[in-house]
Amino acid sequence: MKDKYNTVIFDMDGTLLNTLEDLTDSVNYALNISGYPVRTIDEVRQFVGNGVKVLMSLAVPQGTSMEDTLKCLERYRTHYSNNMQNKTRPYDGIIDMLKSLKEKKINLAIVSNKYDSAVKALCQDYYGEYIKVAIGESQDVAKKPAPDSVFAALEQLGASAEDAIYVGDSDVDVHTAHNAGLKCVGVTWGFRNRELLASEGADFIIDRPEELIDYLV
Repeated sequence: MKDKYNTVIFDMDGTLLNTLEDLTDSVNYALNISGYPVRTIDEVRQFVGNGVKVLMSLAVPQGTSMEDTLKCLERYRTHYSNNMQNKTRPYDGIIDMLKSLKEKKINLAIVSNKYDSAVKALCQDYYGEYIKVAIGESQDVAKKPAPDSVFAALEQLGASAEDAIYVGDSDVDVHTAHNAGLKCVGVTWGFRNRELLASEGADFIIDRPEELIDYLV
């Protein structure tokens, strides 16, 4: 890794926030009232990362029509919007890490495939003191692993790709970073494991949030 970076772009789910229980509860609420079998938390763990439409397409029974899948998706979105902070919490060490980075004048942003309104609301509630730029899935920008949302975040920060790194917990994050020309720091405390991150080409892998500071300062 180069000597200095002045910008860090984070994934949200599985990286900054442990959202898995709330995601699972909302998925299963939508499945249940739609008359479909519910999913385990480990199944939902594997389904997340590519946006809510993909999440619900994987959660509904195979062969479900697109029309019925979209109905289920809307039920999920309504439920999640009202229940996305029931069990969600920052991972241990995240707040201290963000505080240290802010003190060292590092630019910080979030880029996520969670829908945009949820990303902005969760960022404000948990990390508003530290992170001012948060971009989620919308019609205005291509979702990860396309690099568009990373470029949008860099533009809002007034930062360059050469001075930035991307931090995430999944294969989608590794590909997003590389598509944007950034190094990827994979984290092992999220929804995927070290072996997958390594096999997908993560440039660096860390086990604790405070390790990120060592790469930056």
